[in-house]
Amino acid sequence: MRFDYFYNEQSESYSFYRTPKVFFTDDRFRCLSSDAKILYGILLDRVSLSARNKWIDEQGRIYVYMTISSIEKSIGRCHQKSCKLLDELERIGLIERVKQGQGKPTRIYVKNFIVVCGSYSKKYEKHTQGSMSDIPLEVCESSSNNTEINNTDISNNNPILSGNIVDNDGDKDMDERNAYREYLMEQLSMEILFERYPFERETLEAIIDMMLDVICSKRKTIRIAGDDKPVNVVKSQFLKLNSTHIEYVMDCMKDNPVKVRNIKQYLLAAIYNAPLTINSYYQAMVNNDMAEGRI
Repeated sequence: MRFDYFYNEQSESYSFYRTPKVFFTDDRFRCLSSDAKILYGILLDRVSLSARNKWIDEQGRIYVYMTISSIEKSIGRCHQKSCKLLDELERIGLIERVKQGQGKPTRIYVKNFIVVCGSYSKKYEKHTQGSMSDIPLEVCESSSNNTEINNTDISNNNPILSGNIVDNDGDKDMDERNAYREYLMEQLSMEILFERYPFERETLEAIIDMMLDVICSKRKTIRIAGDDKPVNVVKSQFLKLNSTHIEYVMDCMKDNPVKVRNIKQYLLAAIYNAPLTINSYYQAMVNNDMAEGRI
């Protein structure tokens, strides 16, 4: 088979499953098989669909449905292997399956790979006395008492990973925000964007701060383009963005001839809608260039 090259923004014209980079850079996830990492990316992709379908439980947590047969077709593995992959993801704590009774599909909660909840269940409280082989990731990280620990995909010199547990809620919130900031700086390749837009550094930093405000918000909803959306849905959307989406937002601001009255709301809407509108935006640019004979 012969495949063509990608040109300009063509790569954004197709659908991709996104597998978190941290799965390949953080030692805590090196035990995951490649198939399990791919399956997590597929499940993560379904979170947005679930949000649109209002598959949200009474605690505001998004869940997905995916049968074993669907997994078999998606990753090309047999029934037994597909079951083992789900078990693998659940053992490390990246998903949680909840059975709903006979004849009803199993709910799958796709866990946030950035911050691991430290509110341990009773069955793991005395983990130092038993076997460590069956203990999930969040328990293995520390032998401390039953306090909240935020584990992130950041390097081990991050204060959240150092094992220094702080009781002050304000300090915990700040640690969480700093962890997300480091994640976004890497995920969005911000240092490269700073070089690419040297005169727009303040705008780029404002975008990061606004994203952090949403990601770390304790509110249940946030207003985007005049609509109140569940904050967890917006947060999920933000965490899946990459540098191309931020470049798109910057281009939109540059090309917008209308004076923006509420720049914060404009940016929030542009960032949230970037994955949905980026293809149409660049396709329109290509069509315009073709019409004018530039290409």
